[in-house]
Amino acid sequence: MKAPLRTVVELVRAPAALSVPGDVIAGAAAAGTLGRGTAGLAGASVCFYWAGMAANDWADRELDAVERPERPIPSGRISAPAALGLAAGLTATGLALAARAGGARALAVAVPLAAAVWAYDLRAKNTAAGPAGMALCRGLDVLLGATPGDPVRAVPAALVVAAHTYTVTELSRREVAGSSTAALPAATLAATAGLAGAVAARGTPATAMLAGEYLTSYGRAQARLFTDPAPSTVRGAVGAGITALPALQGALTARAGRAWLGVAVAAAAPLGRLLARKVSPT
Repeated sequence: MKAPLRTVVELVRAPAALSVPGDVIAGAAAAGTLGRGTAGLAGASVCFYWAGMAANDWADRELDAVERPERPIPSGRISAPAALGLAAGLTATGLALAARAGGARALAVAVPLAAAVWAYDLRAKNTAAGPAGMALCRGLDVLLGATPGDPVRAVPAALVVAAHTYTVTELSRREVAGSSTAALPAATLAATAGLAGAVAARGTPATAMLAGEYLTSYGRAQARLFTDPAPSTVRGAVGAGITALPALQGALTARAGRAWLGVAVAAAAPLGRLLARKVSPT
C-alpha cells in the first residue's frame, strides 16, 4: 500500500527543502557559473536532502518509537522498507539530475555528497563527529553549484554555510533533553553573529540587509534558550536555523554581485517559516 502524500511530505520534511537550492545558487554565484545547469543541480540537491531525511528516520526508527512515536515510521503510517526504498530512489534521482546538469564535473562532487549524507545518517549522526558530518554535507552542496567552473572559488561560501550548519546540528542534539547550560546557546549565538558580520563586511547594502535578517531570525531563537532551555525551545531554535538559512545564502549570493538574485533566494525564508507551522522541519 502506498503511503499518503501527507506522510511522505512529513517523512522527508518537504518544506525544509526550501533551504537547499540556495546552497547551489550561492556556490554558482561565487564561482561565476550561474546558468541553465544551476536549476538541475539545485534539483539534485533537493533530492539528496529529501533522501537524507528519509534515511534519517529509517536509521532512527527504534529510537523514535520511544522518543518521537508520532513520526511516520513508528506511528505505522509508512513501513521501514518503504522509507529506505524512498531514500535510495531519491539518491539515485539526485545523481541522475547532477549528471544531466553538469556531467562528470558535477558527479565528482555529487557522489561524495550523496555518500556523506548516507554516512551521516547511518554512522556519524549520534557520534561526536555528527555536527562536522552534517556541515560537510552542506559545504559540498555549495560546491556542487560551482562545478561547471572552478569550485575553489566557492570554498569561502561553502565554509560559511558549513559553519552555520554545524551550529544548527549541535543544537539539534539537545532537541529531546533540552539545553542544560547556557554554554551551548552562547557559543552558537556567537558563531551566528560572527558569520553574519563576516558576510556583511565589505558587502553591498543588500548583503548587509540579508545578513542582518539571518542574524535576527536565527539569533533571536537562540537567545530564548538563555531563559527557557526546554526541548521545545531548542526545537524552535533548530527550526529557526533551518528556515533562516536562505537569508544567509541570499547574503552570500548578493556579496558575489547578484543582489536581486540574493533577495529572491532569501524570500524562501519567510515562506519556510510559514510552512514549518504545518510540517516540522526537524
